[in-house]
Amino acid sequence: MSTAAIESIAVRRLGRRDLPELLRQIHDPPGALFLRGAGDVEMLADPAVAIVGARACSPYGAQVARMLGRELAAAGLVVVSGLARGIDGEAHRGALDAGGLTVAVLGCGIDRDYPAAHGDLARRISERGLVVSEYEPGIEPAPWRFPARNRIIAGLAVATVIVEARERSGALITADFALEDGREVFAVPGEITGMLSRGTNRLLCQGATPLTSSDDVLELFGLAASQQPRAPALGASATAVLERLADGVASPDELARATGLEPGPLAAALAELELSGLVSEADGRYRVVVRH
Repeated sequence: MSTAAIESIAVRRLGRRDLPELLRQIHDPPGALFLRGAGDVEMLADPAVAIVGARACSPYGAQVARMLGRELAAAGLVVVSGLARGIDGEAHRGALDAGGLTVAVLGCGIDRDYPAAHGDLARRISERGLVVSEYEPGIEPAPWRFPARNRIIAGLAVATVIVEARERSGALITADFALEDGREVFAVPGEITGMLSRGTNRLLCQGATPLTSSDDVLELFGLAASQQPRAPALGASATAVLERLADGVASPDELARATGLEPGPLAAALAELELSGLVSEADGRYRVVVRH
């Protein structure tokens, strides 16, 4: 969405006294909060979870973020994130997939979409939820504004989930703000050799709660996951491939060796699994789609 189009949308302003209680409680609450979108102001006080992480995330991290956004929103929680590329964007998309509510917190003026590539995502969020910023219209993005914005992401939420984070990551700043404010912090465990896992694994060493499914977060709120649809019936070849992929990511050659399938039947099995939404492909390797 262009800046001119955004400027035509009504912008609401909340003074410090009108901020939701959780946000007023943080160490450095914003002096005001600007809002655009169709969501009620009251949704800022609803039970919420922040989901943040690496911009240059892995396909696995993107799946986890979208799954968590979808399942937490489906259970009635508001999903808060920062509209950034990678984990943030996938968390917002997951909440939208579930028809749930999500809040995007900007590190620039409320009349900007940043990054511009997420203009359509911001529009979709605004149709049901809210885009918010402590910065009035006309304020351009600046590197120092994004760490400052992270205190608002953490401040709106009862709990913060870090999906993937490098050793020096803005997501870890969000986790620090959450801990400073006495909020719960969850971290998704990752491979010990992976750069994208160094930040999350360090959080776990420091006492963050391991997250292995959305139930770990929902338990904090006394909620249960929404009923999941039954898995589709699969053919014998697709079943064999799915069983192998349950052990980890694999290439077609590795799947052929493990299952004994010829190229034709293997390709058909992979197509069946992808069409069923059970398996995804990235960089020539297949993995099980993360589901609750």
